[in-house]
Amino acid sequence: MSPIIEIKNVSKEFKVLNRREGLKGSLRDLFSRDYKIVRAVDNISMQIGQGDIVGYLGPNGAGKSTTIKMMTGVLEPTSGEIFVNGNVPYANRTKNAQEIGVVFGQRSQLWWALPLVESFRILKDIYQISDADYESMLSLYKSLVDIEELLHKPVRQMSLGQRTLSDILAAFLHNPKIVFLDEPTIGLDVSMKSKIRTLIQALNSQKNTTVILTTHDMGDVDALCRRIVIIDKGKMLYDNDIGHLKKFFGAYRTLMIRTDKEPDKQVELFREELQKYKVAVSSADEWISILVNEDEVTVMEVLEAVRNRHEIFDMKLEEISTEEVIKRIYEGRTI
Repeated sequence: MSPIIEIKNVSKEFKVLNRREGLKGSLRDLFSRDYKIVRAVDNISMQIGQGDIVGYLGPNGAGKSTTIKMMTGVLEPTSGEIFVNGNVPYANRTKNAQEIGVVFGQRSQLWWALPLVESFRILKDIYQISDADYESMLSLYKSLVDIEELLHKPVRQMSLGQRTLSDILAAFLHNPKIVFLDEPTIGLDVSMKSKIRTLIQALNSQKNTTVILTTHDMGDVDALCRRIVIIDKGKMLYDNDIGHLKKFFGAYRTLMIRTDKEPDKQVELFREELQKYKVAVSSADEWISILVNEDEVTVMEVLEAVRNRHEIFDMKLEEISTEEVIKRIYEGRTI
């Protein structure tokens, strides 16, 4: 089965003016031809299958949004090829737009002063959704989330979580083959995050919709993504399933220790005392967190070293979190 998204050796370069400081510099910049070339995306290749949920991750400025904009047809790559459902996105923007859904940050596609149902009806006409398909999607939405009270509520009167939920429903309304979600749970409370993650999972499962998710919330990644792609400075660092990622860091354990003193005041002391064990020490709420690579030293050795110097009130052992793994990949190190 051919992939629904295929990216082959894609790069994107921007010409950026080398700006000068001050008023005189600004005036000179008006006539300047002193430019530099910035490569936002650098020779990326990947294939994404129908029905996949892919976490597209990276630090700020890594090139995620640029890649998404090329896949949606907003930008044309400098070199390489992109095919989305067999189309070249920038060359067939209208056709591509009919087959994708997009939720970008806080940019809503809903009409601010209208009730949600009116926005849905406008989108129904824009995407030429049949009456039967429209009613079918509304019935599906009502079975997944309680939207009855939202349908007749003006968007401007909704909370941030309600607007985000409504935007996601709008993105799936025309039953697109691919939906791009940019930070869908940013700024939301725990309850609304859970509701939105459940909704995305259900729509992906029932409609077999491919979902490309960019997020800094590792809760989204753990809950939704079967595969993750990590880029930094435009280059791809990792492309595999999340289970393989955790196996790669499988020798790591986090030893959590609580003493009678404030953790923030003990972190530097613990780092100095445990320096020879090559562990990473930080504070987490009331705990001292010690990340141990058991390929180099056992947890028991580290625990014994701590016990020799401190009275331990409580302790627990945790597997390394996805967030910690991603952080270490961003930083280009393993510990």
